[in-house]
Parts: sequence; structure tokens; C-alpha cells
Amino acid sequence: MRYLHTMLRVSDLDAALNFYCTGLGLIEVRRNAHEKGRFTLVFLAAPADADKAKADMAPLIELTYNWPDADGTQEVLSGGRSFGHLAYQVDNIYATCEHLQTQGVTILRPPRDGKMAFIRSPDGASVELLQAGEKLPPQEPWASMQNTGEW
Repeated sequence: MRYLHTMLRVSDLDAALNFYCTGLGLIEVRRNAHEKGRFTLVFLAAPADADKAKADMAPLIELTYNWPDADGTQEVLSGGRSFGHLAYQVDNIYATCEHLQTQGVTILRPPRDGKMAFIRSPDGASVELLQAGEKLPPQEPWASMQNTGEW
């Protein structure tokens, strides 16, 4: 058995790609539009996994975007946390969180401990960020920042 991917439904493909690619730095490795079924699948990999992912040798995130109905009605998504969360290891949790804030992402559980933070995608999926290696020394503004919302 081998882990392949985690599928997440998204209601706005552009917003999701901005979050996962521009914000988190994931790389799009494959895209399939299914005209008959009226949906698009976009597969993303972490930068360190991108080459392996293109050969189906690394885990992926599959974004599933169901196209609007003929009348323009878009599917409403809810319960993003019900699946648990995605987790990514990052080289510098403080720099990553700062970058995400510049992208308009709210840091729900700040990395006060220099090791872990939580954010949410535009569709409410919970994303955990973990510092690679040893935790970083406490640093402001993170050390005194309070949690926001649920993560």
C-alpha cells in the first residue's frame, strides 16, 4: 500500500490555487478538466516532491472543483475540518507564517512554540505547519500572539 493523495473540494479554484501555490508554495504537477462530468482536478505537490510527484512517486493534494450549474449556482462547501488537516513541514515557520500573512491568510494558531502553526484554506480546510528539525527559539510577534477562531 502507498499513500497517493488527499482530495479537497474547492468552491473557487483560483482562490484555492492562490492559497496553496502562491501562499504555501506548492507546485501544480497535473490538471485534468472533465467536460462531461463538469469538474476539474488539479494535483499539487510540495516543492521537494515535485519531480517525484510527476512520476506518481510522491503524495499529492488533489483539488476537485465542481463547475457551476447551468444557471450559475455554485456548490456550497462546509465542514472543512471534518477530515482532519493537511500537514506540511517548513524550513522556517516564522518566515512561512509571515509570508502567508502578506497573502491575507489569518494565522489561527500562531507558532508561539517555534514548532507548530495552523491556518485554513479559502474553503475551510485546516492546514498544520510544522518546523523542520528542532523548534525555533520563541520570537515576536508570534510568542505573544493569541489563537484566532478554530483550527
